[in-house]
Amino acid sequence: MDTHPNYKIHYFVDDKGIEPVKEYIDSLSVKEQEKVFSFIDLLLSRNGYLDQPYSKHIEAKIRELIIDFSKNHHRIFYFTFTGKKIVLLHAFLKTTRRTPINEILRARNNHKYFLKTKDKYD
Repeated sequence: MDTHPNYKIHYFVDDKGIEPVKEYIDSLSVKEQEKVFSFIDLLLSRNGYLDQPYSKHIEAKIRELIIDFSKNHHRIFYFTFTGKKIVLLHAFLKTTRRTPINEILRARNNHKYFLKTKDKYD
């Protein structure tokens, strides 16, 4: 977990103990990882609130962090939560113009699961 004086980054953990965003970031090249972490740091420095071109609203509390690196378009779904938490829910490589519905559904399901298990993030 990364920390900022005000907010903290939390990686969503599924029912199998997997952290999908961490796994996604680990699969990237070192340069791409550096860019992703710089955007996460920016998100942290702004207390979870970024507008376009860095972030956009998807639905309810879920937002999409937009990270473009060369021809790769990385996306991380996240939301802010009480207790100054920024929860990174799901990440993927965007290959289409519109955000695929299956990726949104995955983030939505992760969000719901987080709310059921939120106490383990304290």
